[in-house]
Amino acid sequence: MEDTQNIARRKSLDALFAIIGLLALLVGLITLLALLVDLAADGAARLSWQFFTSYPSRFAAQAGILSAWVGTTLVMLVTAATAVPLGVAAGVYLEEYAPKNWLTALIEINIANLAGVPSIVYGLMALGLFVYQLHLGQSVLTAGLTLALLILPIVIVATRESIRAVPGSIREAAYALGATKWQTVRDHVLPYSTGGILTGVIIALSRAIGETAPLITIGALTFIAFLPNPPITSAFPFLSFEWLMSPFTVMPIQMFNWISRPQREFHLNAAAAGLVLMVMTLAMNGLAIYLRYRFRKRIKW
Repeated sequence: MEDTQNIARRKSLDALFAIIGLLALLVGLITLLALLVDLAADGAARLSWQFFTSYPSRFAAQAGILSAWVGTTLVMLVTAATAVPLGVAAGVYLEEYAPKNWLTALIEINIANLAGVPSIVYGLMALGLFVYQLHLGQSVLTAGLTLALLILPIVIVATRESIRAVPGSIREAAYALGATKWQTVRDHVLPYSTGGILTGVIIALSRAIGETAPLITIGALTFIAFLPNPPITSAFPFLSFEWLMSPFTVMPIQMFNWISRPQREFHLNAAAAGLVLMVMTLAMNGLAIYLRYRFRKRIKW
């Protein structure tokens, strides 16, 4: 009789927890939906080809986000190219190769602490290191490296957690067949953990794409009416890296510039830019879900 009551009580607690979790999920979804609806109601009328292909202007009806979305794309390209290889490599080393001693424990504590440091601190550090010491200037490269440092702890933590989720029996089976440590990691551990790593990477990039404080600190422009040099040229070797040293602006800074003006027309432009930024972020998260599904399906087969 007592066992039956305990089972019934635990089932009731499980049902209560499921209801609370569902309510928490609905709060997040409803908040996101309300934000999107509000942005769409204010800014949807401004979304047009002219809005995407025009530079900022002192006239709201003529202003666009061309320099902002191009700058955001280039900065995120540098951020991903820097943070993803370093973060994944560091996570693999700490989880698979690093000895378990006081130094490793100290590194792990610092990585966990760095993940919670305010972004403005990274901006101040980047201003002193990249701008003043390395003389990289107020450039796309400086911005990309700054955001890479910001999300690097997140990528490392996500990589380690994904690797930990791989069953130890897979490693043991690989060793039993004569595989080396690197062969085991390359051919078994990383393929099984790629889905989780990609999810963590996209979440980190989604945070970086909306950052404003560190980029303002290193000198991002609030008004720019030109584009960086193109990365692809018509002359050999057909690639140019001059764009790395070009001045820039990004979507959040452009939105801040517009929303700080008193005219309502600029506020509508900011709402339209915010809607575009939200769509970009949701698209990145959707890409993460798709890639995770593809990798898991390929492993299953």
